[in-house]
Amino acid sequence: MQENCTCSLGGGRRPARERASSDPTPMRPPKETRPVEGRGEPEVALAQMSQGRTQSRTPLQPRLARVNAAARSAAQTRFTALLHHIDQEALGRAFDRQRRRAAAGVDGITVQAYEQNLAANLQELHRRLHTGRYRPQPVRRVYIPKADGGRRPLGIPALEDKIVQGAVAEVLSAVYEADFLGFSYGFRPGRSPHQALAALHTALMSQRVSWVLDADIRSFLDRTS
Repeated sequence: MQENCTCSLGGGRRPARERASSDPTPMRPPKETRPVEGRGEPEVALAQMSQGRTQSRTPLQPRLARVNAAARSAAQTRFTALLHHIDQEALGRAFDRQRRRAAAGVDGITVQAYEQNLAANLQELHRRLHTGRYRPQPVRRVYIPKADGGRRPLGIPALEDKIVQGAVAEVLSAVYEADFLGFSYGFRPGRSPHQALAALHTALMSQRVSWVLDADIRSFLDRTS
């Protein structure tokens, strides 16, 4: 059956300046002894470390793989019908990614409580999503003490909202990962600060580098959260 990649989760994407296929940036080495900035040489060559860049290192779901292939085929591809990818299985995968000890949102529902009747809960959530009856709940606000005596605001969504967000992010990642440049590590599936350090170490040790810029925007997350 031919996959329909045109329908209504959200509107189009901006053209990429550079395609992912030319990505030279290394990913995290698979062994436990990962290179850290200033500690030894990377165990895997730069070319060997470059890997796939969608949804961590696990293969995409077949339907999302076709979406990703369409996104990679042309930068001008527009997607207008993606909601059908948010099925009950996608919601289940998003639930499985939730931290079991995560704090509850404003409704007080924990992962353990939701799991007691998981199939029925996901079925009902799926029904509300596809009939337009799903409504996000307010985000619970808590404050985390900082070392300097200040407090960092933290928003805790309700569990079902986190499940929906995770399922939507899975679909959107299949589209937009094709547009990211290789040196982008922030808030992307399957990427971490350890990988960024490994890539920086590899670049500094294997290429000619004239300068390094380190920028830290004061209280950036405090002002945007």
